[in-house]
Amino acid sequence: MASRYDAAGPQAEFEPGSRGRVLRNRLGIRRVRDMNQAESEALVAAQNALLDQFTLTHRFTAADVCEIHRQWLEAIYPWAGEYRGVNVSKGGFMFAAAAQIPRLMEAFARRELAQETPCQGMEPARLAVALAHTHAELVLIHPFREGNGRCARVLAYLMAVQAGLPSLDFSPFTGRGKPVYFAAVQAAMGNNYAPLETLFSQAIKKTLSSFGAKP
Repeated sequence: MASRYDAAGPQAEFEPGSRGRVLRNRLGIRRVRDMNQAESEALVAAQNALLDQFTLTHRFTAADVCEIHRQWLEAIYPWAGEYRGVNVSKGGFMFAAAAQIPRLMEAFARRELAQETPCQGMEPARLAVALAHTHAELVLIHPFREGNGRCARVLAYLMAVQAGLPSLDFSPFTGRGKPVYFAAVQAAMGNNYAPLETLFSQAIKKTLSSFGAKP
């Protein structure tokens, strides 16, 4: 939730009565548990709506990433779909400066999104590469005040659907796999995408296995 980050500025305001743990929101939610539930429910609804919005041959853009974020969180936060205007850090790691985000997202669109999407017809191994590169770069840019990792997962989910997969199984990224995932994202800072490619390969295999298809 919001308390994971250190930040300053207008988007750093917290909901009164939340003890500085929940960002100011449209719903007046003050408890972390309630906010987690609201965000999770909104995410499911947004994914279903986005499936109908983006075709299998769609090449994603930076504006599409903002639209994904907006559709997910617009009922909760007034700044949904907007690039963050505050600098944020986590665990001593400072993400990209807010002033640099528009430029970085334009570069992300020219490189990763233009080169790795659409994913229609991609074989599993090639898809894992495309997912790893786009996911890592989007998470490292961290363009939004909240929900960057989940927004990146929605993008990966939509890309996987383009390649003909059902709902992508992210279990290798959670639970005991979470430290491995964090280490993989850190490795991508040095242009080493192999660890994240391995995680996405595992996710693809588990997805196909669950639906009785061969990886």
